[in-house]
Amino acid sequence: MTTLNGLQSSYPYGMINHMDDIKNQDKENQDKKNQDNRKKTPVVTILLIVLNVCIWAALDFFGDTQSAVYIASYGGLYPTLVLEGEWYRLFTAAFLHFGAEHLANNMILLGAAGSKLEQVAGSLKYLLIYIGAGLAGNLLSLFIMLYTKDYAVCAGASGAVFGIIGALLWTVIKNRGRLEELTVKGLLFMLALSFYNGVTAEGIDNWAHLGGAIGGFFLCMLFYRTKRRRFYKTSLK
Repeated sequence: MTTLNGLQSSYPYGMINHMDDIKNQDKENQDKKNQDNRKKTPVVTILLIVLNVCIWAALDFFGDTQSAVYIASYGGLYPTLVLEGEWYRLFTAAFLHFGAEHLANNMILLGAAGSKLEQVAGSLKYLLIYIGAGLAGNLLSLFIMLYTKDYAVCAGASGAVFGIIGALLWTVIKNRGRLEELTVKGLLFMLALSFYNGVTAEGIDNWAHLGGAIGGFFLCMLFYRTKRRRFYKTSLK
């Protein structure tokens, strides 16, 4: 009697052939799963983009969305106001943007990265990661401003978007370094390039990006699970 990974057989070669059949079936199932994922419409991602665009369009219609005072009056993150009890700003700031260019940059990244994460993690978990990463980014930004005493009005979905990239990094790691066209090196390069841009450009809250990426990574560790392969005991004669 030979035992290997839970398979029992009186004939080792028959057992090996049977394992090959199982591996082939697993590959077919994975290919089918990947095809199903590509067919799914990223509903939550689309709704988030529509929500962000509608909020910006409404605010821009009635005022100047590039004004820090105007954005702060509608929920932008500002340390003094948060410390006065307006903690909701940690949430609302993630849905506000300074002008059309700021909005467009974030929505393009959200559409590209968000649709992928929604497919592999599921809509509900994806939404929780998005919201949680946005909060994490704004919390770190708030902490740094309080520590340095360098206050500014902060807004934008970039913390949540970076959280999506951080979450994708974990999904790729869990899938042994590759998930379809995504790789660990590719995602790390994207993060590094984005952080470099945040350091060299003016008016970018890199701390929110960092907090969002870290938050998304750890939230995905909590929520995302790969399916385990099942082995069955089989007697071959």
